[in-house]
Amino acid sequence: MSNRRSHLILVGLIALALAGVAALGVPGSPVHKKVTLGLDLQGGLEVVLKAVPPKKRTCDASCMERSISIMRSRIDKLGVAEPEIRKQGKNQIVIQLAGVHDAGKAAQIIGKTAQLQFFDLEVDVTGPSTDGAGHVVATDSLYKLLNAVKADTKKGTPTAFYLFNSKKQVAAGPEDTRAKLLQSTTKGKLKLQGKVPKGFVVLAVPPKTTVVSCLVSTGCPGVTTATGATVFYLFKFQPDNETNPIPEATGGDLKLSAISAQIGTAGQGNVVQLGFNGEGAKKFHEITRNEAIRGSTAANAAGQGSANDLNTINTYAQHFAIVLDGELKSTPYINYKENPDGIDPTGTGAEVSNIASFGEAKDLALVLQTGALPVKFEQIERTDVSATLGKDSLRQAKNAALIGLLIVALFLLVLYRFLGVVAVVGLGIYAAFLYAAILLFGVTLTLPGFAGLILTIGVAADANVVVFERIKEEVRSGKSVRAAIAAGYQKGFHTIIDANVVTVITAMVLFAVATAGVKGFALMLMIGTVISLVTAVGATRAMLGLLAGFRWFENPRFMGAAGQQSAKWLQIDFMKRRYLWFAISGAIVVIGVGALGVRGLNLGIDFKGGTQVTFKTPKPVSLTAVRKEASKFGKEPIVQGRGKAVGGENYKSFQLRLRSLSGPQTTALSNDIKQRFGQNISSQIQTVSASFGRQIARSAIIAVLFSLLLIILYVAIRFDFKFAGPVIVALLHDIVITVGVYALIGREVSNSTVAAVLTVLGYSIYDTIIIFDRIRENIPLMRRAPFATIANVSLWETIRRSLATTLITLLPVSALLLFGGETLKDFAFALMVGIASGAYSSIFIAAPLLTIWKEREPEYARRRGQPEPSGDGTATLEAAEKAAASAPAPDLSPVAAAERATGGSQAKRERRRQRRRAKPHGRAR
Repeated sequence: MSNRRSHLILVGLIALALAGVAALGVPGSPVHKKVTLGLDLQGGLEVVLKAVPPKKRTCDASCMERSISIMRSRIDKLGVAEPEIRKQGKNQIVIQLAGVHDAGKAAQIIGKTAQLQFFDLEVDVTGPSTDGAGHVVATDSLYKLLNAVKADTKKGTPTAFYLFNSKKQVAAGPEDTRAKLLQSTTKGKLKLQGKVPKGFVVLAVPPKTTVVSCLVSTGCPGVTTATGATVFYLFKFQPDNETNPIPEATGGDLKLSAISAQIGTAGQGNVVQLGFNGEGAKKFHEITRNEAIRGSTAANAAGQGSANDLNTINTYAQHFAIVLDGELKSTPYINYKENPDGIDPTGTGAEVSNIASFGEAKDLALVLQTGALPVKFEQIERTDVSATLGKDSLRQAKNAALIGLLIVALFLLVLYRFLGVVAVVGLGIYAAFLYAAILLFGVTLTLPGFAGLILTIGVAADANVVVFERIKEEVRSGKSVRAAIAAGYQKGFHTIIDANVVTVITAMVLFAVATAGVKGFALMLMIGTVISLVTAVGATRAMLGLLAGFRWFENPRFMGAAGQQSAKWLQIDFMKRRYLWFAISGAIVVIGVGALGVRGLNLGIDFKGGTQVTFKTPKPVSLTAVRKEASKFGKEPIVQGRGKAVGGENYKSFQLRLRSLSGPQTTALSNDIKQRFGQNISSQIQTVSASFGRQIARSAIIAVLFSLLLIILYVAIRFDFKFAGPVIVALLHDIVITVGVYALIGREVSNSTVAAVLTVLGYSIYDTIIIFDRIRENIPLMRRAPFATIANVSLWETIRRSLATTLITLLPVSALLLFGGETLKDFAFALMVGIASGAYSSIFIAAPLLTIWKEREPEYARRRGQPEPSGDGTATLEAAEKAAASAPAPDLSPVAAAERATGGSQAKRERRRQRRRAKPHGRAR
């Protein structure tokens, strides 16, 4: 009665929890919450930025925190709802802006370093940029400027390096070292690979100098009529000089609240007003005072000291150069008549003028108001997802989840009958609790997260399969249904814990090392696994405990427990044929490794870097037309039509692969596609740098190795160290086969593939643990049996369970493969290959390897009738039957098959004794 009361209380608590879940999902409820969708499900922008500090400097934790704070301020001013900004690794920042309208503009403003510098123009220009008499000289070619100072680069360490082609145009750079320059890619997509191409030349910026450019249309000093659209200057650059730093002031000296964009007067253009903080005001006053004194001195020397007209003042006045990110923005002069002692620190400060549009002035003011980033950041990944593509992906993910749930529910009903009804109800409770967890923890649901959610449907069902198969075993052994339920949960609990812990371990490793997109998958897998454990052990246990008191529930046929535990065709001598299994696996592995060596892996942009564009058009478009548009942004783009062709080579869905594009180029490509093929097309543009691809590959290798280490430790602690060896061999077997299949069929390997392979580590060991757990249980029950006999009998007992858990996991994965989007299909394919391989390796690799290892122990060598292990190590079926029939086991299930085969009188006596023991426990109370 006490058990019944506790089950009733637990069911009541679950009902209250479900009511709370309903309240969370009902609009208008005081506790109502909405699911937060990621940008891949509602459209938006994701940018990954990497800190690139100057030489001999680092960007520590405080530097990164300050950078994140500045970027968050910029994004808040853009008006983006619920942006996500977080640190990734030691030197990366991930920014996700769901629903942003102008992705190109947002990306440009977010990552802009805004290194604002203030130079004393006439004093700080050097080399060819001054005539020696205080006049500034503009050079219309960067090549001409650096070539003129080539000899000065030998006087110390150059500050930057450029590569010029045969036309004396910049082909690559700037880079802070020559080695880095020669490992980059030129603007013509030429990979340098450490060498200077024929006809090219490397020129450097001399030590303690920097190059500043200026657009002639904005008004640049020292420009002649023959000058081109852009001119260049060489400035002194000694920022670390504590007494006389150059530049004399920086953006850190600004008073952010005093910065504003203003519409300029006629002829002046739009302006940005600048204000300085206390220290900056002193610096500004010092610079302008020196300039005023020099201007007045020059005018007096020319006999024009008394002239007050603006033309004369402008002729002799000195200038204040405002440089933003290496570009000269403005050179306001200091009126030495109005301000003979420089500009008063309490005055209006300065302004950047002649800005083309008021919108551009507002953007500049926005960057300056939020402060300059402490170091430069380079974009290593960018993904633009259109809102229409996000809606399509969400619809596909929902369909895959619902279909997967229905298929699993149908399978449970067919296989377990009334127990299946209980399992389906438990599955519904699991789905409700998972939904509540997503809402309560504020999980951002992404497309990979949906993949994890669908996969956990199999996880939740697996736990019920493990317990229900055990219950059926106990019923067949003669126990009452109530006693079988109690024994089934008691004996199956440890197996469930072991299997789920390993899944959580791999998910945690994946979450720790994965990039932003795949973290959603790992998080959902962890949450789903934990909740499935609670519902399988708690909810279904309570429901079965309540039902066990009814007479109609005592019929074994009602739950599919009548008949033999497993079919006779499954009771083969697995251990005798172990070298056959090894040969089959070896052949498959050799084929896979051969394909890997000959064809290699088809690595996607996640690993190689580049820009990938996926888009759908309203009407069919030819591959030639798409290729023509893509060729504007790089030579020989890879253009593929997807789906069914219409009228030859016309498609509605396309995928493009190009070299890595910069932020402005990505924006231009997006605009070009819309203008050419329609404004409302569904599109996704992803750009990944080669360095980020290498980082992903490194992280994947580390994750696999670390997962293997943790699994070894767990298995060694829970079982025995000798059990861990076969587990690792089986896991490596599954990884090699999965990778080999990818090499064989040429399927693209993406970041999603890595996540799926890591997940396979957890799932591959699931069946292995079920088998090993039964072997561990049977070892003390079959005290005189050879180890091969123990392994065979354990496999006979658990093979139905292993096949059922494998199949029930593959069902939702199949729905993922058939009805999910492209990203979901990447997950699903790798999972299907890995899970199928894992089911095979558990039975045909792990168990035989464990048998070989254990048979070398003296105790099991004697049981084989040999003083030392020798021969092929097989145990014949006849030996298995004899040893099983004589085993003094209180539970007949490990030896039931062998007893039926021998018909021994001792086996019959053991069966009768077991039934007598079970009867008292089977009476209803």
